[in-house]
Amino acid sequence: MNRLCLALLTLSCVLPAFAAETRLFEMRTYTAAPGKLEALHARFQQHACRLLERHGMVNIGYWTPMDEPGSANTLLFVLAHRDRESREASWKGLMTDPEWQAVFKASEAGGRLVEKAEVRFLRATDYSPAIQPPGAPGPRIFELRTYVAAPGRLAALNARFRDHTLSLFAEHGIQNVAYWNVDQGETGADDTLIYFIAHRSREAAKDSFDAFRINPAWVQARQESEAKAGGSLTTTGGVTSVFMKATPYSPIQ
Repeated sequence: MNRLCLALLTLSCVLPAFAAETRLFEMRTYTAAPGKLEALHARFQQHACRLLERHGMVNIGYWTPMDEPGSANTLLFVLAHRDRESREASWKGLMTDPEWQAVFKASEAGGRLVEKAEVRFLRATDYSPAIQPPGAPGPRIFELRTYVAAPGRLAALNARFRDHTLSLFAEHGIQNVAYWNVDQGETGADDTLIYFIAHRSREAAKDSFDAFRINPAWVQARQESEAKAGGSLTTTGGVTSVFMKATPYSPIQ
């Protein structure tokens, strides 16, 4: 064995193995009070994103829906935490931070900015790409897709994405961004897959999916997975899609 091979073998023995994604993800959907969405954006851009990071939370991405009925006042964002305990400690720290308290009071002097807040706790699937802000990929739009699996078929749905769908998406120009299941103990933990993909444009999204749906490899994968499961892997009406754009202050663009 030559010296180079010996050095590489030694290095491989001491390098750590690739770490699986173990973080807890928190998806928050805020409905802004009428006329307050821009003020809400300003509070995040100027203060909240920085203060969230100060208290140990990781800003993953911030999005607003595109042309979705009834969603003109919506802001959706995703944070990452080490675990549930650190999440609780981080939010407690933020709520008691004097700077945040002053920012919150000043920003809501003319009325509250958020009418409703919805929270979902998520875990990355074992086939999700690394969930972190990439470099500058160029202009793109995002698509948030939610699948509700038929009873007992979430594992089969995940397997189909793991073994077939992601690679076929990439083949047709669809960018895989992040894939999650709902955390255990939460509503939807047994049947829900939530994921983000990205496209160059709405037109590109349509062209990509039109080609994907007739790809013989996809047709075969779908037929075989449904035959094995005894029917569709998702419930009737169990697939929803929302096109979204990243906010100017979103880490993921």
